[in-house]
Amino acid sequence: MALKVGDELPNFVAIDTNGVAFDSSKLIGKQPVVIYFYPKDNTPGCTAQACSFRDNYQIFKDLGAEVIGVSADSVTSHVKFKSKYQLPFILLSDADKKLRKLFGVPNSFIFLPGRQTYVVDHNGIIQMVFNSVSSTIHIEKAIQILKNLNQK
Repeated sequence: MALKVGDELPNFVAIDTNGVAFDSSKLIGKQPVVIYFYPKDNTPGCTAQACSFRDNYQIFKDLGAEVIGVSADSVTSHVKFKSKYQLPFILLSDADKKLRKLFGVPNSFIFLPGRQTYVVDHNGIIQMVFNSVSSTIHIEKAIQILKNLNQK
């Protein structure tokens, strides 16, 4: 079953670009988090999305949020992708697709993994689930939700 707005985000563990197990409980429930699932490193749409998150990263930080990108690419691929585009946020490898299944991220097309973004508040509650093949609109939507959270 897919996670939806109002659900508490379950804890998860995945390997980051340092080859270390990232434990979500270190962030979730402590600060807002934006988790975005994308199809593949170094593809045009995914690169545009990652670079847009990068270019707006200070806005996310100013709003108290951390950004986490997730795809099925290997740690090695993520390391190269992160370095090539100077991505300042966390990238997690979901090679076994356990995170995609846990979140219930659908495929965009028959074979392509979906592009879906979640905004989780400082209590660990999902405030936004946004699915669109358009890669850059995810950033605008996430920033608006975070701004709304900060006004409460």
